[in-house]
Amino acid sequence: MGARIAGPAQCGKAKCIRPWIFCGRGPDPLQFGLVISLTLAHRWPMFSPQAHNPALAAVLIFCASAFIAGTTLLAKALGTETLGPPLHPMQISHGRFLFAFVVIVAAVGVLRPQLRHPHWGLHIGRTSFGWTGITLMFASVAYIPIADATAISFLNPVFAMVLAIPLLKETVGPWRWLAAAVALTGAIILLRPTPDSFQPAALLALAAAAVIGMELIFIKKLSGRESPIQILLINNAMGLTIASIAVATVWQPPSPPQWAALAGIGFLMACAQACFVNGMARADASFVAPISYATLIFAALYDYAVFRVVPDWVSLLGSGVILTGALILVWREARARRR
Repeated sequence: MGARIAGPAQCGKAKCIRPWIFCGRGPDPLQFGLVISLTLAHRWPMFSPQAHNPALAAVLIFCASAFIAGTTLLAKALGTETLGPPLHPMQISHGRFLFAFVVIVAAVGVLRPQLRHPHWGLHIGRTSFGWTGITLMFASVAYIPIADATAISFLNPVFAMVLAIPLLKETVGPWRWLAAAVALTGAIILLRPTPDSFQPAALLALAAAAVIGMELIFIKKLSGRESPIQILLINNAMGLTIASIAVATVWQPPSPPQWAALAGIGFLMACAQACFVNGMARADASFVAPISYATLIFAALYDYAVFRVVPDWVSLLGSGVILTGALILVWREARARRR
């Protein structure tokens, strides 16, 4: 979900971010929290993206996992009758980009980073696939357990690996193919492919994983070209534009609790992106990647706490198989980098 963005963050260039004094009307309390965290990340040496700090990276990725699972929980509440008449997934996606854009603009206004000339073609491709993937993901969680949808989303890098063969001319070895086969087996288990238990909505989550895998290809092409905060600003601005056009045909007035949930999705996603970007800059990807799988734990806990959904043995088995495939991929990538 828009939220699993790793490539551009690894450049770790934060020299262009300069805090300045608030002037005029300041940000609202939600924006203020992110602005302060980004300011501290620039001013304090221990929070500097150039500093290798695995412990802090682990905390940041763990927090990002909690935030990402929180956005999925709120999306499920908005897509069901929990907070009022269900909202269309495109309207939920619109709220995610709208409020995330507000938060990011507030951060840019306070930090005033130097913005380079962007590669518009890559940004358009990345945001288009990102918006589609997020919308499909939000649609799926209205019908299947959050933990199942989250587990299927871990197929993102697997699809990206397969797509990288024709698009990036990358070579995939036997270990990577093994990881892909194991992870896809887990996805098939979660689909429950029997006449009595088949989950058609799980296909939405599977499609979301494939589309976001394509987004990762564009992210890889953007890697190192632009600063993380510029990536976030352009991504959310373009995403808001696409979402605003799409939502026109399905818009319905949200209730006050739904407005709060929409704002919460945008705020949590912006915080998740900030934590993930800064976490990836402070440690090797092979170290932080397994920590991001805590999203599955948070998703299951949130689903039980709010909707009293208890994962059955099929969910546990399928999730475990997908995690096994993902960990094989992480292990193999770590070994390849050490050579």
